[in-house]
Amino acid sequence: MPTADVTADLVRDLLRDQHPDLAGLPIREVAGGWGNQMWRLGDELAVRMQRMDPTPQLQLKERRWLPVLAPRLPLPVPAPVRFGEPSERFPKHWTVMTWVPGEPLDRGTISRGVHAADTLADFLRALHVEAPVDAPIAADRGAHPRDCTGGFEEFLEAVALDSLADDVRAVWDDAVAARAWEGPPVWVHGDLHPANVVVSEGTLSGIVDFGDLFAGDPAWDLVAAWVLLPAGTAARFFESYARADEAAIRRARGLAAMKGLFLILMGQNGDQGLPGGKPHWGPAGRAALERVLRGL
Repeated sequence: MPTADVTADLVRDLLRDQHPDLAGLPIREVAGGWGNQMWRLGDELAVRMQRMDPTPQLQLKERRWLPVLAPRLPLPVPAPVRFGEPSERFPKHWTVMTWVPGEPLDRGTISRGVHAADTLADFLRALHVEAPVDAPIAADRGAHPRDCTGGFEEFLEAVALDSLADDVRAVWDDAVAARAWEGPPVWVHGDLHPANVVVSEGTLSGIVDFGDLFAGDPAWDLVAAWVLLPAGTAARFFESYARADEAAIRRARGLAAMKGLFLILMGQNGDQGLPGGKPHWGPAGRAALERVLRGL
């Protein structure tokens, strides 16, 4: 059965059917989103509608684990408050979650770099604790860079870097040569990039979209030192985080290069009008790559 186009009227009808006490709140669409479409619900809630994600597993993961993680995290994160189940009107899952106030970083800026570096370090120290045995394991991320070379090469070939290509490949090769993570699997957000964090008053103020949450190597989150933070603040972040050895930093720097390439590719796709493309992600990806090449 094809999925109906998601409109404010459909969202309201679904709420009337399953959560009628919320149906009278104002509803307005939130720009962005790929796997899920977001609708603001009043001032404090949002409705997360499964869209491009082929299965409900990412939403179900958030439902299961965000209530466990949120109370111990020092920044606001979305917490599920109501569950929407598939129906004849909309045969996919949807979730009512708390709204995380702020502006997505892909549409905002960080002007207080040192504060943001410390804030991010505090958040990741709190998140990166040993995960329970039943924590989710990533199917497409979380591996050592040496096992992700195919994806890196695909991204590198797809984007036009000109003279930077050799330098980016050298960063990747160094990450591939770095020692693997030897600690227990820890909680990892898994997809820290500018659209998945929010900012206010010039600094980080919240983290969103935990659909890729997994237990594994924290280097996959340490990419944020280059992908999110302004130039010149990566060293401050690692000093404040205080848990990353040289090998972890090398792995993270290579993974940050791959993330930068991905953002550039999404930008190119947007410039070409391709589905899922984000034109404004291209400049963010190039800026991230420039920071990666500067090192710490």
